[in-house]
Amino acid sequence: MNAIELRPLVFAELRKIAPELEEGDVDPAKLLRDQVDLDSMDWLNFLIAVHQRFGVEIAEADYAVLDTLDRICELVAARNPAAS
Repeated sequence: MNAIELRPLVFAELRKIAPELEEGDVDPAKLLRDQVDLDSMDWLNFLIAVHQRFGVEIAEADYAVLDTLDRICELVAARNPAAS
């Protein structure tokens, strides 16, 4: 799967943390934490959920660049092209 195909699947993981979100509430190219009220624990839980769902390793060093929904999807697509 490519990053665009992964977007709704990654967003579904985000909704588990922030169930009040609707897909149109998030611009995938803008800073995610500016759009969604996630504290640091919620953010970490979201990244753990992405790791578990898609089987990708997300190192702490990656956290700084995983600032948009698109970048998270790109990382998943790059590290696990068969992700679903």
